[in-house]
Amino acid sequence: MIDPRTFRDAAAYAAARERLARRGDNPALVALLESLRADAERRRALIGEGEALKAEQNAKSKLVGEKKKQGEDASALLAELGELSRRAGEAQAAAAAADEAFRARLLEVPNLPADDVIAGDVTQNVVVRSWGTPPAAEPWRKPHWELAARLGLLDFDRAVKLAGSGFPLYVGLGARLERALITYLLRLQADAGYTEVSPPFMVNRATMTGTGQLPKFEDDLYRTDDDLFLVPTAEVPVTNLHRDEILTAEELPKRYVAYTPCWRREAGAAGADTRGILRVHQFDKVEIVWFTTPEQSDAAHESLTAHAELALQRLGLPYRVLKLAAGDLGFANHRTYDLEAWAPGVGKWLEVSSCSSYADYQARRMDIRYRPAKGAKPEHVHTLNGSALGLARTFIAVLEHYQQPDGSVRVPEVLVPLMGVDRIGPAPA
Repeated sequence: MIDPRTFRDAAAYAAARERLARRGDNPALVALLESLRADAERRRALIGEGEALKAEQNAKSKLVGEKKKQGEDASALLAELGELSRRAGEAQAAAAAADEAFRARLLEVPNLPADDVIAGDVTQNVVVRSWGTPPAAEPWRKPHWELAARLGLLDFDRAVKLAGSGFPLYVGLGARLERALITYLLRLQADAGYTEVSPPFMVNRATMTGTGQLPKFEDDLYRTDDDLFLVPTAEVPVTNLHRDEILTAEELPKRYVAYTPCWRREAGAAGADTRGILRVHQFDKVEIVWFTTPEQSDAAHESLTAHAELALQRLGLPYRVLKLAAGDLGFANHRTYDLEAWAPGVGKWLEVSSCSSYADYQARRMDIRYRPAKGAKPEHVHTLNGSALGLARTFIAVLEHYQQPDGSVRVPEVLVPLMGVDRIGPAPA
């Protein structure tokens, strides 16, 4: 969440309003901000009232003591003290309730875009760099759903029978390719210094709230009857590893890599990209997560993104890096680079990674802090994460990029030792 103090200072509040306005016209958000500003003032007034009553109560308590020492009747003052105590207690309880309600509603406010993130929607996203050359269009290049069906890599019909639409079923060398990609990606980031973790695939409500999925996106999540949630990304459990902890400056940065399957109810607009595995409810992903200091945060974002790019470079997949405009940022995101791989079979750039900085937004929700120096006051860390990579679309890009005129698919060199073959196919005549 954004700093609650934002709503107590006119200049800070105006600056936050301006930055949030870059996300686009949103009257509901404006109304929420105005309401939170009023709530903050009400909370401050209640705290002031309680403190004034407490001060009056303390002063009269001294008078009671003096009267008793002098043998005077203090019954009237004692009655006043009782009334003051009641009123002070009510004011404190009201202030506490106002603070709890304020903080609950504060969770509904998105993160502030970074200063270098421009206003605008998806049309204002900027390609900041690219790598590799997309292959020329050829009539023999087929979309992945045709390739996968012909080569026996995906079984779309049985997947529907098992779980319904939006759930893939990898078979044969398709399953082996998916597993090889996961192993390759985990090893690559472990070699880069990330600590590998294997987190739970189900998490509790506090964990989902910490990274920003709750309360806003509950309808997009898969939830069990005992109020556990299937993870929408490994970011959720891994970023919560240090919830409610105070780290030392020497421990930072902390870097983790994890694989999980991911589940999301939303799978794009109805009728959009529904062929094959372009948009699915379940997919595999390898995620990298950083915890760092505010001073290291921007450089960490560039490093994390470079590590995700290296995975694509080693696979030999042409890609481009987009810097997202404010209106295309995720709810909790401060700044985001999207990595898009070229898929020649469908003729599209496919997002295979989203590398984001959250500044201290998630850390405030999870109360993850660090102590800059011995004896110093703890400060909130900055969190970052990125897909390295998302497997469904990386699988697509590999199949479509490495398909051959005879209908076979060449296996990327880095995956050959893990696959045990250097080619899938050729397709039967």
